[in-house]
Amino acid sequence: MTQSHRLANGGRIDRSKPLRFQFNGKAYVGYQGDTLASALLANGIHFVARSFKYHRPRGIMTAGVEEPNAIVQLEDGAYTVPNARATEVDLYDGLTASSVNARPDIEHDRFAFMQYLSRFIPAGFYYKTFMWPRRWWGKYEEHIRNAAGLGTVPTERDPDRYEKTYAHCDVLIVGAGPAGLAAAHSAAKSGARVILVDNQSEPGGSLLHTETTINGSPAAQWLAQITGELAGMPEVQVLSRATAFGYQDNNLVTVSERLTDHLPLQQRKGVRERLWKIRAAHAILATGAHERPIAFGNNDLPGILLASAISTYICRFGVLPGRQAVVFTNNDSAYQTALDLHRHGAQVTVIDARATNEANVPPSFNEAAIPILWQTVVSHANGKRHINSVTARPLSSSGNNDISTRTLACDLLAVSGGWNPVVHLYAQSGGKPSWNDGDACFVPNNKISGQTSIGACNAQFDLAATLESGVQAGREAAAALGWSAAHDISWHTESTPAERICPLWSTATGKDIARGPKQFIDFQNDVSVADIYLAVREGYRSVEHVKRYTAMGFGTDQGKLGNINGMAVLAEALGQRIPETGTTTFRPNYTPVTFGAIAGREQGDYFDPIRKSCLHEWHVARGAVFEDVGNWKRARYYPQGNETMEAAVARECLAVRNSVGLLDYSTLGKIDVRGPDAVTFLNRIYTNAWTKLEPGRCRYGLMLDENGMILDDGVNLRLADNHFLISTTTSGAAKVMSWMERWLQTEWPELQVYLTSLTDQYATATVAGPNARTVLRQVCQDIDFDNQAFPFMSFRNGTIDEINVRILRVSFSGELSYEVYMPANYGRHIWEMLMHAGEPFGIAPYGTEAMHVLRAEKGFIIVGQDTDGSATPVDMGMEGMLAKSKDFLGKRSLSRSDTAGPNRKQFVGLRSADNQTVLPEGAAILDAPSAPGEVPLQGHVTSSYLSPTLKQPIALAMIKNGLSRMDQTVSVALPNGTFAQAHICSPVFYDAQGARQHVE
Repeated sequence: MTQSHRLANGGRIDRSKPLRFQFNGKAYVGYQGDTLASALLANGIHFVARSFKYHRPRGIMTAGVEEPNAIVQLEDGAYTVPNARATEVDLYDGLTASSVNARPDIEHDRFAFMQYLSRFIPAGFYYKTFMWPRRWWGKYEEHIRNAAGLGTVPTERDPDRYEKTYAHCDVLIVGAGPAGLAAAHSAAKSGARVILVDNQSEPGGSLLHTETTINGSPAAQWLAQITGELAGMPEVQVLSRATAFGYQDNNLVTVSERLTDHLPLQQRKGVRERLWKIRAAHAILATGAHERPIAFGNNDLPGILLASAISTYICRFGVLPGRQAVVFTNNDSAYQTALDLHRHGAQVTVIDARATNEANVPPSFNEAAIPILWQTVVSHANGKRHINSVTARPLSSSGNNDISTRTLACDLLAVSGGWNPVVHLYAQSGGKPSWNDGDACFVPNNKISGQTSIGACNAQFDLAATLESGVQAGREAAAALGWSAAHDISWHTESTPAERICPLWSTATGKDIARGPKQFIDFQNDVSVADIYLAVREGYRSVEHVKRYTAMGFGTDQGKLGNINGMAVLAEALGQRIPETGTTTFRPNYTPVTFGAIAGREQGDYFDPIRKSCLHEWHVARGAVFEDVGNWKRARYYPQGNETMEAAVARECLAVRNSVGLLDYSTLGKIDVRGPDAVTFLNRIYTNAWTKLEPGRCRYGLMLDENGMILDDGVNLRLADNHFLISTTTSGAAKVMSWMERWLQTEWPELQVYLTSLTDQYATATVAGPNARTVLRQVCQDIDFDNQAFPFMSFRNGTIDEINVRILRVSFSGELSYEVYMPANYGRHIWEMLMHAGEPFGIAPYGTEAMHVLRAEKGFIIVGQDTDGSATPVDMGMEGMLAKSKDFLGKRSLSRSDTAGPNRKQFVGLRSADNQTVLPEGAAILDAPSAPGEVPLQGHVTSSYLSPTLKQPIALAMIKNGLSRMDQTVSVALPNGTFAQAHICSPVFYDAQGARQHVE
């Protein structure tokens, strides 16, 4: 259990706190501050995975989020996490991890033979091979998925908690490297509210593994000072272990913060992850850059790492990954890695693809006497499960490979092919990266309003320039928002000469591409240089098409390490420049985000919001049974004693018909519409006219979608000339509000109309029945309820117990009925007063089930139950609602050949022939009692009840040409396979003249 590759001192780990962990069933030890990857390397473990497709041995390659190989399964049971990157997993005591895509284990993987068949299964192999016979597709998929893949999803319920939160700030800074810290400090000094987001466990970025100086002191000292100052600023919030994974419109950035994943399982309490939705006035992107590899033969062997990763493991974690190293580079940055290796006792040789005069070799490098092979490349690496040597080949001045080669023994290969700025968030915000020939990378191009890219993500690789760009960006962002920028901040550091790079994407040419050892571009998906050339031979030219044909950039990696190299190789294969080839689309999520973080607490009973009216607890106390309507809990019926639902509903219905009932109608949508153009707007939205409606009057409104189909309905009030209160169905409130806002904002922006949702502000009680007027007179004395003073379809304002109320005389039951609108805070008080006033008359609360029966007896429709998105007003017998003197949404569609043609389903009533059978809702209607497949379907039952008033079953239905088929007999399919006979009739079963709702 000794850490064979751990340095005796150095790094930012805490050697006084050893941590025990297991990997692939074996026990190891690391230290507090390690990642799983650094701890494995400290124990001499490079071989950690098998590749996705070919099951080749793979090792740790990077030290950050761009890691394509070291994908592990963490823990087991309910706490298992698939596809975690070992480079991002903070080590904790008791951690258990295992390799993915290897059975039974990586040493004895039964699919390892696939690597020897790789020549025969290139990109596109599955598409072209597993096509026949079609009946075997399921088997093909099963075996392919069994052979290729990553981690295993958990099968047990996740016991952890997740939450979401929203935040607003003046300046959001993504990335806490030197540029981000400088920007945060500068903006905060100006007084701006700052949120600093970083995906690592501590801020610092590249400063965590460098020995440079700032203002003459070690960078670590500057880092401690800056982070201390930021921690003391009340307007600064720093989120560590937080990844900004998506950039949406108007500077909305989504961030996943990991709160407990770094703790031992038994110490994890509270929320595991928090999803932030941060809206910023200005966003500063300081996301850094990823070092890129170079493609050469067997460039995926364990023991091959990016040069910057090796420096990170040495300087930050105190780990020396190898003792006989080769550094292969085409730029200056890798020379620091060579020095880091040499300083800690490793034998080092540098292979540089450039000529001597193209490099800026540090003076200390010459003092170390490290050998350099100029104008040389690595043609391929050698080894089986770990690199043991490299084959180097001189590169002639013409760029062609000479035939002479030499072999260098090594146990570690550091590769640096240059740097790719992390432009993912910039691109997601709408930016278009452009190619920079000088740095051989894509950089932010066009200026995005409210956003700035700084530091390495803007191709500023020099530390001095990075710090300066941070200070300037923070100051300018704060100043643009009105904050003072009087402070003068500047930091000095050793200036690094401009990066010199010789673009190099692949070292193979000609036949070596197809016949030589695999040269991998995308390590996670086993995409090679040969696969890209094959895609070109197959006729693919677009980089997006090549991506999909080869799977380049798929999976959890999302092309961070390989896509730019892939685009460059594609450009070479097509004989064009990289800018002509372009980039693939940078989509969220930048790194994988757990389903738990996305779901938050909206799971199970909380998947949808639970909405309750202000009378909910009163209903609960009376034993109400609830149903979900939209997101609302609505009382369905109120059973007394051992009453069944049928008995309770019958009692409630008869109370309304014979005396008085009380219904909680608070859940109806209510939208305030006001403005100089309110009438014009409503005339366009609704089918009927609103110009002549007088203040104090109500009108039933019907709205259609663009196809002429019924969208919603409700009773609307004209409060003043330019002021209306409209009502919607309970489940349609949000839909109608969005619908109206859409037309106002996108099609009719010239209209001065303002919409406000008031659904939660008003409680509504419906008092219905012959004694409704008498009950209301007892509690409201300042309204004249006489028939002529308060006619049907009007409203009056008054008070109940000195509380302002608005009372409408409308009816959805066919009885004398009033709706009392009152402030929600007083809703229960007024409701109880109404109940008390109605006690002498046997008042009964009634629920939605009784409401449905009462309205069905009158033939009133419910949108969404009797309509299904394919019914027009003409189909429902409501053509009288269609104004002929004006235009409205959906009007043109009503004249289409389909909507105005014959054989449309029409709204009718049904009576069971035996006067006893309650027809099932949704049941198919046929012309004759036969199997549905033999006789054309004529329609379906939309609503069906046993009417306690009529003492017989009634039903509403949609039947083809139903209005012309009155008194005809049809067959209705029953669940047991038999058929019931029913007679088509008017949908109005009770009080067809409407006398009861107009009673004086």
